[in-house]
Amino acid sequence: MNRLDQKLEQLKVENRSGLVCYFTAGDPNFTENCRLLSQLGQAGADIIEVGIPFSDPVADGDIIQAAHLRALSAGQTVKQTIELVKAIRLHDEKTPIIFMTYLNPIMQYGFETLIAETENLIDGILILDAPYRYREKFEVQLNEKNMHLIAMTAPTTPVERLEQISARATGFLYHVAENGLTGGDFNLSNLEKKIAEIKPIFNIPVAIGFGIKNESHVRALVNKVDLIVIGSALVDNFFNKGINETLEKVKVFSQILRENK
Repeated sequence: MNRLDQKLEQLKVENRSGLVCYFTAGDPNFTENCRLLSQLGQAGADIIEVGIPFSDPVADGDIIQAAHLRALSAGQTVKQTIELVKAIRLHDEKTPIIFMTYLNPIMQYGFETLIAETENLIDGILILDAPYRYREKFEVQLNEKNMHLIAMTAPTTPVERLEQISARATGFLYHVAENGLTGGDFNLSNLEKKIAEIKPIFNIPVAIGFGIKNESHVRALVNKVDLIVIGSALVDNFFNKGINETLEKVKVFSQILRENK
């Protein structure tokens, strides 16, 4: 078991939804980013998603696209993102860390090199645009390093594909709340119907992301799903209000989940 497995078991015992916090690595610069991410676990994040900056983040909305560009302008690379995680681990050895990335930067860096250099540092990788045919090869390589390849589904994913994905999925399933880009809006009624369809198919925890922006969204989803992912709202808060207010926001989201278990 890695940190992610242990955390998911802990959440099951505590009978509550977990909080997943996304930030783009190196935004606005390495030092400030590291200061924030090193404190997320203490503030209440159950899992940290670290986005590897990329020049063409096609699945992301304006807020996270801007974060990618700021990070790249500050010199953030795949190598620097690995160094970032090493620095975070000096302060936080326990909180699971997942890389969220596009295929291009990790293939350019070398997938085998990436996972060799992040062994015992990260607990899984979610590749937003990887064709399904890549999955088996990546799974084998990640499993050898005790990491998970996180599967992703969307509202339009047919039942047949859901069943195909569920046969191989490990760690947790990341389900997109609404078709479109990160930071968009979602329809709660439609999402609840999709959750009811997905959960019986998968025997691993289900995370919901894309469009969860505020306390009311979190309250609406608490205990309906296993993990709630918040990205754009936190990235925007960090850019406009800084570290302390962002950590306070994480504490608020975490408290909602802990009080409503």
